[in-house]
Amino acid sequence: MQHAGFWSIAHDHPSAVAVIEASGKTQTRGELLANSHRLVHGLRALGLKRGDCVAMALPNGSEALALFMATTQAGMYLVPINWHLTAHEMAYVLQDSNAKVFVASERIGQASREAADITQLPSSGRFAIGEIAGFAPFDTLFEGQPASLPEDRTAGAAMTYTSGTTGRPKGVRRPVGVADPDKVAAAQSGFLALFGIMPGSAGVHLVCAPLYHTAVLNFATNHLHLGHSVVLMDRWTPEATLELIAQHRVTNSHMVPTMFNRLLKLDAAERAKHDVSSLRHVIHSAAPCPVPTKQAMLDWWGPCIYEYYSASEGGGTLATPEQWLKKPGTVGKHWPFSQIRILDDRKEPVARGSVGTVWIRMGDYRFEYHKDAAKTAEAWNEGFFTVGDAGYLDEDDFLFLCDRKADMIIAGGVNIYPAEVEAQLVTHPSVLDAAVFGIPHADFGEEVKAVVQPVVGVSADPALAAELLSFLSERVAKYKLPRSIDFVAELPRDPSGKLYKRKLRDPYWQGRATAI
Repeated sequence: MQHAGFWSIAHDHPSAVAVIEASGKTQTRGELLANSHRLVHGLRALGLKRGDCVAMALPNGSEALALFMATTQAGMYLVPINWHLTAHEMAYVLQDSNAKVFVASERIGQASREAADITQLPSSGRFAIGEIAGFAPFDTLFEGQPASLPEDRTAGAAMTYTSGTTGRPKGVRRPVGVADPDKVAAAQSGFLALFGIMPGSAGVHLVCAPLYHTAVLNFATNHLHLGHSVVLMDRWTPEATLELIAQHRVTNSHMVPTMFNRLLKLDAAERAKHDVSSLRHVIHSAAPCPVPTKQAMLDWWGPCIYEYYSASEGGGTLATPEQWLKKPGTVGKHWPFSQIRILDDRKEPVARGSVGTVWIRMGDYRFEYHKDAAKTAEAWNEGFFTVGDAGYLDEDDFLFLCDRKADMIIAGGVNIYPAEVEAQLVTHPSVLDAAVFGIPHADFGEEVKAVVQPVVGVSADPALAAELLSFLSERVAKYKLPRSIDFVAELPRDPSGKLYKRKLRDPYWQGRATAI
């Protein structure tokens, strides 16, 4: 048996279960393999070729995984779209990525249809799981196509979107060449070996979050590339998580600290009745994890909780349970193929233990921000890239983060970019200036706060706050909406127009070790 590369493993052992849906329905490796091959033939029949983009706005399901396994053996880009976005936000991603095909679920049918209409995507490129007006059934994309191994296979990639300097999302685009998909899959799934998850191992991976997240999609598909089964959750709850771990004897999962918080808030009787002894590797990232929370999880689940530092652009560091217990709060040491630098604003090295910007190198690895050469150039320096995080290295090369980008809000492991909300707020006729930032939240880590400078003569009262929230709700996704709005006579800006956002944010973080 080949131990890395889904297509080879599924060909050799087609009857094993590959996917367990949230409904309980299962799909074998052979079924997922056949669908991925048929999709390649179907996409090519539409005229798609290497380098073209296929976008999807889908809840967790085998269809999303089949699209990944199709595009990544056909040299295409898969663009996962956050299905919580508004129609205009989705349309931006469709247009910016130049997607030739868009696959959407009827659960978000109206926004998907409006997004496709805004971008004037041809009807021949619209496909729906369920029914969406103007979209063809998803099955027609591959019905009648052969299940045979496609010719001219070449590795593709996922292109996920992250924030740009203007608040507009930017696609993180890695070059696709003529590499063998099986070799690339073996290399990518080898990433799991950093955590001790080795090729040839047996495993069941629990997917707790939406597959449109970079890490969630990467971990799910890398486990498929190792021959593991993948259990999909449609909606996360702490009770369902424990039930699925016990039911399917889950060995590994990828989580965020908010999930830990909510699991720990279950009463002792509820926690005790579920068997979690099958867990071997529970890997977390996406947001800082409070030291007491992680310690409590280690006390409950044992030494199976691993932490890493990374971003959509790349990574990073790793902290094993043993390392973290020796250095609580660390996000770990650099990966064997990565290097970490801490530089000041002049891009000069800082002293050991001093805070600066975290820069990362992954050998010869490169990426670019799609259609944004300036942002790409800003992110790179002497072969190292940064996403703007601040931190320091201790005397043993363990990285500690002091902030998660200067302005980015991380609520429940989800990145929220204030510039997107600010850009919408200032278009309201009653708003002269606006600032959006994160303030402490006991469960999510942070929540969204807005401070608005009204136009002279406009009453800064609860009625205006309600009006602004209603205005925003039509323009940004619900999870980006401010929980509250304050009003000031003037925002703190210097003569050049730079906003001193920390002057607004810091009072909310007084008494805390870090403002994250």
